[in-house]
This record gives sequence, structure tokens and C-alpha cells, in this order.
Amino acid sequence: MTLTEMRYIVALARERHFGKAAEACHVSQPTLSVALKKVEGQLGAALFERSAADVRITALGERIVTQARRVLEEAVRLEEIAGTGGDPLSGPLRVGVIYSIAPYMLPQFIPALHKHAPAMPLYLKEDFTANLIPALKAGELDVIVIALPFAEAGLVAQAVYEEPFRVVVPAQHPWSHRAAVEADELDGQNMLLLGHGNCFRDQVLESCPRLSAPNALENSLEGGSLETIRYMVASGAGVAVMPSTAADPLIDKEPMVRVLPFQGKQPSRTVGLVWRVTFPRPKAIDAVRAALLSCQLPGATAIR
Repeated sequence: MTLTEMRYIVALARERHFGKAAEACHVSQPTLSVALKKVEGQLGAALFERSAADVRITALGERIVTQARRVLEEAVRLEEIAGTGGDPLSGPLRVGVIYSIAPYMLPQFIPALHKHAPAMPLYLKEDFTANLIPALKAGELDVIVIALPFAEAGLVAQAVYEEPFRVVVPAQHPWSHRAAVEADELDGQNMLLLGHGNCFRDQVLESCPRLSAPNALENSLEGGSLETIRYMVASGAGVAVMPSTAADPLIDKEPMVRVLPFQGKQPSRTVGLVWRVTFPRPKAIDAVRAALLSCQLPGATAIR
């Protein structure tokens, strides 16, 4: 079994979808499928159960994937040892960003990084934190931008900026002319939240503890992205909590909503970088951090 085939198997185990696994490996779906059939033929047993609606890993597949992850992690370390020479700011950099950050950070970040490192093209991946971490550990990504705190052996985390949360309400909402909103007042409102698995949803619930009470979210609705939630608020479907980088630009460009700060201490999140301890291009990480710090992100405060 080759390292490439191991990458395909690990990606399919993570994504549970042939198309998504192929996309993560930057190959076509037929290429991944053929490679998997070859490996299963060599082993004489199935690693995955396929159906029209699902891909499930077999007991043997679990054991193979666990070992393949170990092999790939060691292979990445070997490549990083071998790659310690040369210009660290030349060659591609593979960057992962969580969904609730990417649309608001990348438009400024990409040109800023290009100024710092014009010979370092970016490969970008948007995903949930739970998917970006294993991709980082497997060497599929070099650095990721996520919400902190985060701590795990073999990985380094560094804070870059802090951004406060805002309350976004329809323009006709009774709160629309208020100066601020108490966190406890959100209990009883029709809350619009990101779906389960998105870390920003968890951060909102942590910042507004009464929303975690039984039946507090009985009338809540879910959206797949912050942009979807923005349009739901504008339609009058409910109220939402959004990070300042997503909410503050709406003050000037979205007349159908109002953006309000929290009263008193502002709930917020810390955004930072995570990379492998063994990553041999620390200057590339420094360039990413410098580019992020140069961005003028609405409401955000740099952590230097």
C-alpha cells in the first residue's frame, strides 16, 4: 500500500463521502475509487461499506485507517526534516480556515500575504475545526485558522486577534433603536443559529448561558452559514449573534437589519493559528501571522 493510497483511505474515513474525499486529496472521484478497489483487492477484504446514501467503515477498515494515520504522520515528519533547507517563503502553503472566519478574513488576507511572500501561493480549504485538525496532523494542511483555545500534543497554537460578538435583529424588531442588549435577554427570542458541529454555535451558547436551559431554543432555527443567517434575520425570521467581522459591515450595507453591541462585558472569541511542531518553515507561519495582523477586520483587536 502506497502513501498516496493511505491518504485516500484516511480521507474517505474522515469524509464518509467519495466526492468530498477526492476533493480533499485533489484527485478525481474515479481515481480515488480505483485506488480503493486496488487496495481492497490486495487485502482480500472490504475496508468500506458503500450504499447510495452512506459510506461506512468496516472493522478491518478502522484498524487499517488507524495504522495509516500513524504512517502518514511519520511520513510528514520525514518530509519536514528533509525540507528544512531552501527558501521557506517559496512554494505552496496549504491553509485551512473554519467556515465562520474564511469569508470575512480571506479577502484582505490573501493580498496581504502576497505582499509578504509573493512566491508562496496558497491552497485554501474551508471546513469545520473537527475536520481541519486531522487534516493538519496528516500533513494535508500546513497551518489552520480556528477559534482558540486549542491544545493538543504535537501542535502549536498562537492567538492573532480577538473579535467581539454582536446581536443582529430585523430592522422592525422592538430592539432596533436600543443602544445595547443584555445577553440574558436573548432567552425567549427566535434565535437563528449555525448547525451542530460548527464551533461558533457552541461559542454563542457559552456566551449566553441561558440559551442552554431546557426549551430555551424551542423556537430556534438553523442556518448553514453566517450569510444565510444574515438573510434570515433580514426576512424577520428571528435574531442572531454574529462575530463583529461578519456583523459590523452590515451597519452600512444592509438596511433590513440592525447591529447592536452587548451590554457590559462583550462576549468574544479569540482567533489564532495552529500548526505542527515539526513544520520546517516557521518563517512562513510568521508571514501568515503578519498578514493577518495587517488586515483591518471590523471590530477585531490584534494580539501582538
